Amino acid sequence: MSSSTPITYAGAGVDVEAGDRAVELMKDAVRATHGADVLGGFGGFAGLFDVSRLLSYTRPLLATSTDGVGTKVAIAQALDLHDTIGFDLVGMVVDDIVVVGAEPLFMTDYIACGKVVPERIAAIVRGIAAGCSAAGTALVGGETAEHPGLLGVDEYDVAGAATGVVEAAHVLGPERVREGDVVIGMASSGLHSNGYSLVRRVVNQTGWSLERHVPELGRTLGEELLEPTRIYAAHCLALARNGAAQVHAFSHVTGGGLAANLARVLPRGLEATVDRATWGLPPIFSLVSGLGSVPLPDLERTLNLGVGMVAIVDAAGADTALAQLNDAGVPSWVMGSVGTATAGSTGGPDYVQGAKGVDGGSVRLLGAYAR
Repeated sequence: MSSSTPITYAGAGVDVEAGDRAVELMKDAVRATHGADVLGGFGGFAGLFDVSRLLSYTRPLLATSTDGVGTKVAIAQALDLHDTIGFDLVGMVVDDIVVVGAEPLFMTDYIACGKVVPERIAAIVRGIAAGCSAAGTALVGGETAEHPGLLGVDEYDVAGAATGVVEAAHVLGPERVREGDVVIGMASSGLHSNGYSLVRRVVNQTGWSLERHVPELGRTLGEELLEPTRIYAAHCLALARNGAAQVHAFSHVTGGGLAANLARVLPRGLEATVDRATWGLPPIFSLVSGLGSVPLPDLERTLNLGVGMVAIVDAAGADTALAQLNDAGVPSWVMGSVGTATAGSTGGPDYVQGAKGVDGGSVRLLGAYAR
């Protein structure tokens, strides 16, 4: 039986005009990421990127990655602050690409929401554009989808994908890592965009509000939890291109923590030993640990604990790498070294061998964190 009242798309909860207004509000920020390589302007069905530069490559390899920011979006929604979550998204995507030494060329985004609020969507995209600018990446397209009845009116999720290129002879990874290499840690800006299900559970259990000022943090809890992810792409590429630094591999410390992600870029038979005493836990990690009585092994498997990216370099290039990173404003330090794995040396919470389907090398965490 048909309805006596006409049913329209707007009546079903989708506001096409609001989507158009959001596009108008975001287009200048998106265009700011475009260089001469981006063709076709803004608003096409597909983004066009001129890859003529690849003609100068001997064997160009395309690298691609996709990701989101997890439940960090719940913090942005609770605080009604949406201009940094897009920056997080870019960091999560492009910093996976640079791990193999690839330059991220362009990115696309996808935003699903319960209701299009033009100012909110535009704020999210402005954050994405800012992140792309920091990474030297063009934002060539995206999609905003309104899902009434599936998501609440103030709910949304974001995802993105990027494509990069690297010369085959310059690919970084386990094949280059050697015994005697030095492991360099690069400081994170905070929680980045992993482990927020644990963090939110701890916060909810304590009953703390996001507006609570926390002396240890020097700001409110919400401000700390929304601290944007540090984007390492440009710094890592500059380091990889500096022959004196002799970079062999990078590891992006995301879900799974430091040891598991570092193990992914080590060849089987080699083991990285990482000394916890070479850095202290930033206040937010100590706070989460203390408030939730979170066991150290669980903390280390979930959060970055102050290390967002790792470089593995030849010992002869370590001083050059450290100087370059620190001069560029990325606090970095030697945290360990690579050696031959000891036969039969397995087990325990301080030891990881292989991770995320990669049957690679092993990582052993030593000592206690500095105070």
